Amino acid sequence: MEELFSKAVQVTVRCRDCEERKANICVTIELQLTTSPVHKRDLLVRLTDDKDPYFLFNLSISEEDFQSLKVQQGLLIDFASFPQKFIDLLNLCYSEQESDNPRFLLHLSSQSPVLEGPAIFSVVETNAFKHLNHLSLRLVQSSDKELKGHLATCLNSLKAEKQALETKLKKTEEDLNRKLTYTQQTLSEKTKELDKLRSEWTSHSSSQSSLHSQELQSEREKAAELQSRLQQQTEQLRQELESSHQKSSQQLHSRLTELEASCRELTEKKYKNESVIRDLKIKLVGAEEEFQRSKQQVLSLRRENSTLDTEVHDKERLVSQLQMRAAVLEQEVKDKDQLMRRTKEVLEATQQQKDSVEENAESKEVQNKKLESTVKSLSEELIKANGIIKKLQGEVRGLVGKIKVKNTVTVSQEKVLQDTTEKLQSVEKDLHTAQQQLVTKEEQVSKLKEQLETTVQKLNESREVLKTNENVINWLNKQLNEKEVSRKPQSAEALDTPSVLSLTGGLRAQFYPQTVKPYGSPAEQQSVNPAVTHTGDSAGLDSKYFERRDNSIPIYGLSSHLSYKDFPQRTKPSTTSAYFSA
Repeated sequence: MEELFSKAVQVTVRCRDCEERKANICVTIELQLTTSPVHKRDLLVRLTDDKDPYFLFNLSISEEDFQSLKVQQGLLIDFASFPQKFIDLLNLCYSEQESDNPRFLLHLSSQSPVLEGPAIFSVVETNAFKHLNHLSLRLVQSSDKELKGHLATCLNSLKAEKQALETKLKKTEEDLNRKLTYTQQTLSEKTKELDKLRSEWTSHSSSQSSLHSQELQSEREKAAELQSRLQQQTEQLRQELESSHQKSSQQLHSRLTELEASCRELTEKKYKNESVIRDLKIKLVGAEEEFQRSKQQVLSLRRENSTLDTEVHDKERLVSQLQMRAAVLEQEVKDKDQLMRRTKEVLEATQQQKDSVEENAESKEVQNKKLESTVKSLSEELIKANGIIKKLQGEVRGLVGKIKVKNTVTVSQEKVLQDTTEKLQSVEKDLHTAQQQLVTKEEQVSKLKEQLETTVQKLNESREVLKTNENVINWLNKQLNEKEVSRKPQSAEALDTPSVLSLTGGLRAQFYPQTVKPYGSPAEQQSVNPAVTHTGDSAGLDSKYFERRDNSIPIYGLSSHLSYKDFPQRTKPSTTSAYFSA
């Protein structure tokens, strides 16, 4: 694996039904070489975000994939030069990302409302006419295994950095301890030297004060003689320097006039060149307008468009050549300005020589004052030495404080690492629990489906039972109505006992109402179970309609038991029936 590019670049992220946003995304390009079965080269493109550890998009481009991409997007380069060209485009985007109107932009677009699934990473050049898409790559979101591997590599790199920092801290601590011991030793030695210097200084100052008073008197006499000699020498030097200065100034004035004339000629040439450049720019604008018009007539004028493109390229080359010439002329003007500055520096140097001669005369006067100031300076140096010792002590304290700060930084980094590991463990636990909940819910759904099917079957069966019961009730009503019609011409004794029907045709049925409170006497307020007794040859109904079913709905007013026995006739008071009129 060979890493070719790794930088954090500003990318505009687009999602469906969401606003555009800009994010700093780290783009890494790696070249993978495999030689085990067949010699292959794969280009790996990876997008990561330092703020979002779960943001990871990958793409591997082989030579075969590049051929299809080359045909789809009309690329004019080979696979060998593709990585470098792609890196050049990314560097252009990185260099122009801080400008107000960047020319090259990076887009990451996804069809999902959240940045998930496949995404298209494209390099776009903004133009006054339209947006030109130079390259678009389809990246795939990483799986859980790849994301875990990426996070593991990030953790390993962090651990390696932590170990490197710890080793650096140990080394710095050792170096600082050595420096501390060394400075303490030097401090003790310098304090001893200071004590010696103070003792020597007291003896030396007493001897020097006596010698200095004698030397001062002799030096004053010598200074008076030197002043008289120096005045004569300075007057001679002034006369010589004035004559040489006049000659050099005349020569410089003549050079200045020549240079001014040449500068005027160059400025005139510059203005002429600028006018030529303006004319060429106007021509360029006209050519661009013609070019835009020709774009509208592309279908009919493609051949003319190619010739116009060549003319535009030639004109751009002419403009670049003229710009190069203008730059060369500007450099010549700058060189001549530098010559002017050098001449001025020569003039200043002559003046400095004059000033130095005057300063030499004054320096000898100052030497007498310096001898007096040496005594004061020695005392000030002693004070400065004490100040330096205090500064060294302060620096030692500062170094100790820095070591404490570094220790706190390492502790905080360890805490951050622990927090990240704990977060990873909690996320893995949440994933496991969510998977278990999914499994349980799927089981519940399957059980509910089975219950639904059973309930639907029971409903269908109950509907069939209801239909059969309705058919039975209708048939019985018909039979009862027929028997009522046939019973009217019979004797009045049979009418007094409506609860029992004796039929000569063979069918005898007795009906009792449900538990009801009749409006009669309390002796008549008795609940009687309903029953139907089937006797003789029952014409029209099958025996299956009288069978008892567990899942069937009971019919109130009819009994499921049928028998062939006759009921004994009893004298009862007349009761109201739901099926017979009194």
